[in-house]
Amino acid sequence: MSLSVFFVLTPGVLLLDYAGPAEALRMAAEMGADMRLVTCAPVSPLPTSMGVSLDGLSPLPEALPRESLVIVAGNARESEDYARPEAQAVIDWLARVARPDTRFASVCSAALLLARAGLLSGRQCTTHHNLIETLKALAPDATVLDDRIFVEDGPLLTSAGITTGIDLALYLIEGHFGPELAAMVARRQVVFMRRSGRDPQLSPWLAYRNHLHPAVHRAQDAIAREPARRWTLAALAAQAYVSARHLRRLFADHAGVGVLEYQQRLRLSYARHLLSDSEMPLERVAELSGFGSARDLRRVWSRFEDGSPGDLRRHH
Repeated sequence: MSLSVFFVLTPGVLLLDYAGPAEALRMAAEMGADMRLVTCAPVSPLPTSMGVSLDGLSPLPEALPRESLVIVAGNARESEDYARPEAQAVIDWLARVARPDTRFASVCSAALLLARAGLLSGRQCTTHHNLIETLKALAPDATVLDDRIFVEDGPLLTSAGITTGIDLALYLIEGHFGPELAAMVARRQVVFMRRSGRDPQLSPWLAYRNHLHPAVHRAQDAIAREPARRWTLAALAAQAYVSARHLRRLFADHAGVGVLEYQQRLRLSYARHLLSDSEMPLERVAELSGFGSARDLRRVWSRFEDGSPGDLRRHH
């Protein structure tokens, strides 16, 4: 099923809150993601934080398709902007169109709109650090977390503000369309992935791409396309157009990880996916993930993961 994504804007929208995640998702769609993007607002043209207006916006839809994703962009002057009748129209719309299968996401101050629509009740959430206390007052029965890039709680995702909308978009791309596509979009945007110390560990598909060296990216792209393949250093060096010795040094200097460890972490990530979403025997999981046996999978797992493969399966 195609993913329907609705970007919702209010007058005075902070352009980067909208354009950053919107461009990430547009690029993902351009690269093959089955996704329909709609930008809607209570009025059009719509004034923005930069003093220019956005035109050609769709009206707020009367109803949402099944399993839609609604992303609300934040504003620069929320105390003024959210007192406008157009913002109230968005709040009323959010409360009215919410379905059990709808996911809602906010960028920066837009968490205040979700709170006023009653969508944060009983949830963990976050917003821009300057608005934490305001959000706590608007959503007293929510758990508002500070010093977080973004927070996911069930169908609700809230981000801290401005450029963190891009981190949120990459996370959504990874969840819906896979880590390889998210890594391709991150690389195209030249994004340096950011996480605070209390956030979940960054996916290995993205964690070691925070560099600009084309040869290392070519080698990483090759591994990401075929993580189960038994890549030799010489074969990867051929993909990167450098010598094997040079690739080993470049990989360590720019990716911050060895070639073998990088491949093992990607294999483990794929194994985690198979363990979580299937009931196939561990031996088959190991085979599909590129490990020689279930014993090899357990051995590598013990180096980088907590617990055991069986613990993960029982948890899910």
